[in-house]
Amino acid sequence: MKKTSTRLADGRELIYYDLRDDTVRDAVDRRPLERTVTTSEVRRDVLLGDSVAIASHRQGRIYHPPVDQCPLCPTTGDRLSEIPDSSYDVAVFENRFPSLAGDSGRCEVVCFTSDHDASFASLTEEQAALVLDAWTDRTSELSHLPSVEQVFCFENRGEEIGVTLGHPHGQIYAYPFTTPRTALMLRSLATHKEATGGENLFDSVLERELAGERVVLEGEHWAAFVPYAAHWPYEVHLYPKRRVPDLLGLDEAARTEFPKVYLELLRRFDRIFGEGEPPTPYISAWHQAPFGTLEEFDGVSRDDFALHLELFTIRRTSGKLKFLAGSESGMSVFINDVPPEFAAQRLREVAS
Repeated sequence: MKKTSTRLADGRELIYYDLRDDTVRDAVDRRPLERTVTTSEVRRDVLLGDSVAIASHRQGRIYHPPVDQCPLCPTTGDRLSEIPDSSYDVAVFENRFPSLAGDSGRCEVVCFTSDHDASFASLTEEQAALVLDAWTDRTSELSHLPSVEQVFCFENRGEEIGVTLGHPHGQIYAYPFTTPRTALMLRSLATHKEATGGENLFDSVLERELAGERVVLEGEHWAAFVPYAAHWPYEVHLYPKRRVPDLLGLDEAARTEFPKVYLELLRRFDRIFGEGEPPTPYISAWHQAPFGTLEEFDGVSRDDFALHLELFTIRRTSGKLKFLAGSESGMSVFINDVPPEFAAQRLREVAS
């Protein structure tokens, strides 16, 4: 992998990740952009104990542009985009309309390929491995920023999810706090550790699932299963078998096997609802240990946390979506219409 860092016309950072070491990246952003001004502010909800990012500048972000005006495609001739070069393997840049910025963190866009009509599932294993390298590198770099406590790599796919740009891409949020979802896991981890005299909750969950009926696929170094209490109609958790706190902890064997396993999962997701259905909308989310201190979680260290990926869709059956209505949105109590055991069986049936 070759990494090249440069700057866009308004001062934002752009990083190319290339498969070839001899690739030269010297294209200049020719757009007449003024320096980006953001209004991001993180406010604490004292009743719920969580935080909300207020970012009014995002109202002006690009919304479903025509294909020939996609800002994530390479620059061609006089059609100027966020990527000044005429092609790229993987490109990462600071979001022009970030939810978090400055002392409130940082947001980046990850372009998986220059092919507008591709998807992550259509990448080669070599391309998927390069994306993993980019996620890992960005996790490392962002973790050293003084305002950053947790790094979150994710992909939203599909208009039903709320995606406004059709080009295959994901995002990275670098939060200035430990996110509520991670805090809940850490509290459960601490409680279980104390109650069992030191047993790791993540290890127990993985062991239980591998012995059960909800395993979707299993490799030498990775295992994917539908969790016992799945929140979403089709939800899969992907764990490395050797517990590590973040992407940086993966060894070479796990990194080598990941593309094959992950691409197979994504391709199965696109086959869940049968032939002729539009691509399955999904969210793919990496859960990594925070980089800040964990003093509030008694007896828990970063090494107790288990890196894992959650992949889920809001489509519950052909032509129907799972909406977060009163119970889910109002009280955070999910109601799942698809039994996890059925979901796992279906995902095994559609193996390639």
